[in-house]
Amino acid sequence: MIRIDRASSRYHADYGWLKTYHSFSFGEYYDPDNIQFGPLRVLNDDFVAPLAGFGAHPHREMEIVSIVLKGYLQHEDSTGHKAVTTFGGVQRMSAGTGIVHSEVNPSATEEVNFLQLWFLPEQYGLPPSYERTEFPVDKMKNALLPIVTKHPSSPGIAHIHQDLTIYLSDLEAGHELTFTQPEGRNIFVFVIEGDLALNGEAHLERRDAARITDTPALRLVTNEGAQFMLIDLPKEE
Repeated sequence: MIRIDRASSRYHADYGWLKTYHSFSFGEYYDPDNIQFGPLRVLNDDFVAPLAGFGAHPHREMEIVSIVLKGYLQHEDSTGHKAVTTFGGVQRMSAGTGIVHSEVNPSATEEVNFLQLWFLPEQYGLPPSYERTEFPVDKMKNALLPIVTKHPSSPGIAHIHQDLTIYLSDLEAGHELTFTQPEGRNIFVFVIEGDLALNGEAHLERRDAARITDTPALRLVTNEGAQFMLIDLPKEE
């Protein structure tokens, strides 16, 4: 089954320094019917103004992934890590038993746009940790490139404490991909740019998403070209 969530249906807030779109309940937005999809708890599409950002704040028992789409994002945390990430880089933070961090836009002239994803961890009580990785952007071309997973196979893939894999793809016009997974798992698709058809029955545009269940084979086709994220997830318990 494929459930489509249109970009226009997302919760939107504009705080001046931050323009944000929430795909799941978060902060002042609460919908009891839209809490999570499997372990995927948060997907925020954030646009942060120059020299602004999220000041130091705490987290516990959550796996947090930040994927920068445009501009620069600076991370700093209570474990002593500090790093700047742009497109082609991923930040993974395991909040575990507790961590304090900040995420700000260090540029004086350019807005930063990034996706922040929160996942429930497979195990609680882990020590907090932080990791920054870089992936080969050219390998996204007409392929599904893993950038975060439970069992990384290369240094360019971030490790996460949950049974999932995040893929990015840059699919050219007229091309297609097929994604397969064992039965009993879910798929989440988010179109960053362009258009994408799923199994010939659902058509997604820019910033649309799909929650896919009981579909072990997914055919992905684009007419105009598409940059998208696909997440292979365990089912909800």
